[in-house]
Order: sequence, then structure tokens, then C-alpha cells
Amino acid sequence: MTATLIQSPDLVILRNISWQTYQFLVKDFEQQPAMRLTYDRGLLEIRMPLDPHETYRKLLGRLVEALSEELEIEIRSLGSRTCDREDLGRGLEPDQCYYIQNEQAVWDKEQIDLSKDPPPDLAIEVDITSSSINRLDIYTDLGVPEVWRYDGQNLIMYHLENQQYQNCSRSIAFPLLTSSEIERFLNLKKTTKENALIRLFREWVRENLATNE
Repeated sequence: MTATLIQSPDLVILRNISWQTYQFLVKDFEQQPAMRLTYDRGLLEIRMPLDPHETYRKLLGRLVEALSEELEIEIRSLGSRTCDREDLGRGLEPDQCYYIQNEQAVWDKEQIDLSKDPPPDLAIEVDITSSSINRLDIYTDLGVPEVWRYDGQNLIMYHLENQQYQNCSRSIAFPLLTSSEIERFLNLKKTTKENALIRLFREWVRENLATNE
């Protein structure tokens, strides 16, 4: 195992890492939930997210969870659970991930096995510090239908179509949501406290549901 590159204080790259070593590190880092591992066929990236990353990661998760409550639909939220498959030689940890359309298939499973079970329906990526590995390429292999990617200013929604991600303006899992609306609420973070922001979001959802009835 050889460290070949340190790009910044929060990022380390290791090459020639076996699948078994990657799995050992995943288990070792279970007690350090802030650590993020991305594995791509022998290349391992270890990231230590900074506060802005964690702030928006959590806020995006709260928006999704508040929306599911207002819509009265069930979800299974798995946070940053490791999504990996040995047959692909690839794995990563989303900033947040959710089962929504496929919630019924996994809601009562103690441990999900992505070699047998469907992948999460939605993965959220906060990419304020760019990854050196193409994480969208890994999500493609895993078959995740929808990915949201936020860079601190812009939110892009990707939908998986014919084994390629397409940039779309509206969510598959939550058709009520557009990328511009999510950006609007994320931008409120600069002037609005967190719980107040969630209350404003819930009010917006209720107004839109009433309008569409």
C-alpha cells in the first residue's frame, strides 16, 4: 500500500490497494463517520470533509426528509452507508442516500446487499472540495437512478438513462422539486437559521401541494 499523492489537508490518494484492504479500512473507519472512502479498482481516496461540506450535507438530508414527511411517503434513509460491489471493484460513501421508489424492497432488511438488492434511489453529493475520482462513473456502475451534486453554489440533478447520467432540472423521486428551488433554499442558509429554513421549506411544500390539488 503506497501513498502516491496528497492533494490537500483533507485528501489522500493511495494506489494499488486490494479489495480486501479497502474492506478492512471501511470497517476500521466505522468509528470515524466523518471519513469518506472512494474505491475504484485499486485506487483509494480518503477524504476528511470540512465544516462547509458537513453543513450542506446535513441540510440537504433534512430537506429530503422533511419533504417525504409532508408528502406522507415512506423512505429508508441510510446516510453515508458504504455502497460497494466486489464484482465491480468499486465502492463509495454518498454524503446522503435514500431508498424511495424501492423503499418497500428494503425497509425491513437489517443489512442490504447491493449484489442482490437494488441500489439507493437517490444519492446526494456535496462536492465543495472536488474528488480526484469520477464518483458519477461509480454511481453509474452501481445503477443509482438519481444523483444530486452541490458544489457550494449550484445544484445539479442527474438522472441515469441508458447507462449515462443526464443533467435534468426536476427530480425523479420527488417531481415537486426542481434544482433551482433547492438552490434557493440552500442559499437561504446564509441569512436564515437552520430550523427556520426547514419551516420555510415545509410551508413552500404545503403551498405547492394545495395548488396542485
